[in-house]
Amino acid sequence: MKGYVFLAISIVSEVFATMMLKLSEGFTVIGPSIAVAIGYGISFYCLSLCLKTLPLSLAYAIWSGISTALTVVVGIVVWGDVFNLYSAIGISLIIGGVILLNQGNPNEATASSS
Repeated sequence: MKGYVFLAISIVSEVFATMMLKLSEGFTVIGPSIAVAIGYGISFYCLSLCLKTLPLSLAYAIWSGISTALTVVVGIVVWGDVFNLYSAIGISLIIGGVILLNQGNPNEATASSS
């Protein structure tokens, strides 16, 4: 459970840092530029902590997939980025992929119950 808490903090920090990256205007605005470094620092630190208990393939897939989907949503809501059929399909595929990765390998469950 602790691994998932660190993973969630990592995801939120990464999305925050990415939002600040846009506001930094190529690192020419100091406040958002500092926030980028802090946000990504927290994100990677928490990601490393979650890897103590979660498999790398699962944690990284969840981290990158959900971060990407949330960043798309933030772009649409906050900055008015385009949302169309392709955006909806892309987000659906990301979420579907994360769900499939969380299902694990069905052969492992069968082998361990034998």
